[in-house]
Amino acid sequence: MKYLTLIIAFLLFSCATKEDVLLPKSNTSIIKDVQDHSPIYIFFRTEGKDTIADVNRKNSIISTNWIFNIDKRLPLRLVIPEVIKLQEKKRGEKAHKNENAENYYSYADSLGKNLAFMPFTKVFYAIGKPATGDLVISFKKASNIVLVNNEEVKKEEVLEHIGRIAFFVKPKVYLLFDKNMSYQEYIETKIEFRKLDSYNDEIPKEFIF
Repeated sequence: MKYLTLIIAFLLFSCATKEDVLLPKSNTSIIKDVQDHSPIYIFFRTEGKDTIADVNRKNSIISTNWIFNIDKRLPLRLVIPEVIKLQEKKRGEKAHKNENAENYYSYADSLGKNLAFMPFTKVFYAIGKPATGDLVISFKKASNIVLVNNEEVKKEEVLEHIGRIAFFVKPKVYLLFDKNMSYQEYIETKIEFRKLDSYNDEIPKEFIF
């Protein structure tokens, strides 16, 4: 019981103002431990009928690994623009830049009962849709249908479907995510389809549409 209480405390991070970040959950851990890190928090806020993504990066140090603790209730249309700004700031740093410092999303492994981390340092985000792409995979909010080069495929059959496509060269893969998708669903989808990362020898790019 004591162990479970500690896990719950990790899942609901409380800062000095007693505000919480509700972390997304999954049933697997990609990475279980990150050393030499700084926390960044993106809180869920409401102002009247509007939802706000409120960023707190006061304790972030450029030369360290950054862990992004983002509230699972926020939609991607609010989360990703803030992530882009922070990525650009870190990439543009010259004086204290550490080439080995990574960026990670944090989430809760509900099966292993531990905090887990997903690296995304190399990902470049863009708002909109790509003009071209060898393999364009589009995920809609709360849908079991995925568009693979504009062909409808059931989500559980996507990887098998891609495996049957005859490419003459290794395709450039673009992942598209619905801007109204929750951060929780985004993390779940990224973990489920992380095998697609092996297609991207170049800089991986994701689009929010």
